Amino acid sequence: MKLADGDDSARMIVGLGNPGPRYANTPHNAGFLVVEELAARADCRWRTRSRLSARTADFSQAGNRAFLVEPQTFMNESGVAVAAAAAWWKIPPERIMVVLDDADMDMGRVRLRDGGGSGGHRGLASVIRRLGSQAFPRLRIGIGRGDREANLVDHVLTPLSAKEAVWMKRIVALAADAAMFFLSKGTDSTMNQFNGVIVSQENHHDNMEKSR
Repeated sequence: MKLADGDDSARMIVGLGNPGPRYANTPHNAGFLVVEELAARADCRWRTRSRLSARTADFSQAGNRAFLVEPQTFMNESGVAVAAAAAWWKIPPERIMVVLDDADMDMGRVRLRDGGGSGGHRGLASVIRRLGSQAFPRLRIGIGRGDREANLVDHVLTPLSAKEAVWMKRIVALAADAAMFFLSKGTDSTMNQFNGVIVSQENHHDNMEKSR
């Protein structure tokens, strides 16, 4: 579906990651995990759109159309798909949420920012470059840096352990809650509601607390 001119209610949520089974269970694919969780909640079907270099799905939330995008380029060229989808659906940067991993945040933290630089994340840098704008919200999923003596690339591309995968599932659920909140309440309210919440690894229940 292509939007008619003048539709100002649509939002786009982009999950950053690398396509293919080799990368499916790695920390670097946290963005993919969040949009896949959103699609599962909405019971909507993914489509592969070669013209957009992406997989997409869509649903309605609070009367607004929401488009989910998984770039099928590799991470460093994520902006190719994001810019193509934004142009196709006529969605400006301020209504595009980009969901990505952040090695500079401890695992268990989720943080929304309304614009800013790439912070060294090459996928985000590609999106900024291709959109020609930094003025879009980005939801960062903390993955930590792992062993400080290890190579960061190895950390982000190494599959999660069984214990980490259970923890990540709960983090992804929180991030998906934040994305759904964003669709109906906007960026400022979402930041107030979710920034500072920590998902601990130890407890399955009562595992979220507000940091001080």
